Amino acid sequence: MPPTDLFWQTYRPLEGFYTSEVATPASMPVRTFVPTGYEPNYAYPLIVWFHGQSSSEEQIMRLAPRLSRRNFICIGLRGPQLSVHADGRLAFSWSRQNSFDSLVEDYLFNAIEQTCRCYHIHPQRIYLAGVCEGATIAYRLGMLFPDRFAGIISLNGTMPRGGTPMLRLPQARRLRVFIGHGIANAYVPLTMARQNYRLLYTAGLDVEFRTYPANHRLHNDMLRDINQWIIGGIVAQQTATAR
Repeated sequence: MPPTDLFWQTYRPLEGFYTSEVATPASMPVRTFVPTGYEPNYAYPLIVWFHGQSSSEEQIMRLAPRLSRRNFICIGLRGPQLSVHADGRLAFSWSRQNSFDSLVEDYLFNAIEQTCRCYHIHPQRIYLAGVCEGATIAYRLGMLFPDRFAGIISLNGTMPRGGTPMLRLPQARRLRVFIGHGIANAYVPLTMARQNYRLLYTAGLDVEFRTYPANHRLHNDMLRDINQWIIGGIVAQQTATAR
């Protein structure tokens, strides 16, 4: 059952990070960032973050308050493939062999469902965001389930290779896409990001492509631009609806 109006009017969590778990069927963590001044009656946009290779949900979620301390609720998911750094720290990745596809899909939707039960989320303003390897996952899931999301954000990443990323093209045209890429990225060359942009633009998607003076690491302006891109899209949608 969805939360009642009384629930939204009374539940006021503090700003900060919260950790929970969902069964997918194995227990997997969900790292949540709640914005400052959380307003129970306001339906927040939700950004789902996918970390890069050999990283974690905790590391990727450090971006959330830098993106905005007020505008969004964010959750970070953990890649199912485990490895260990030379210093003994655990690291996680998203399998490139598609061996975890169904698990990741269940993980994503269970995490979103749980977040919507706990916080006031606008169901038509859910974005998938990925960094490097995580961007490929965001692309794949967004294109596979375009009716479930408002947009895709790719930072220094690329679309899945092979397969049919544009399989659901008619429905995918409703998605907005933001591509931010470092011009000196040696891991994912700028030419690949440009190819992604041309493919999406030619297919009729609303796609924003921006470059930054950076390598494979994130540039601070990327987060500023994402914030403006999402809020600008919401304002434009509200204006068009009001006419």
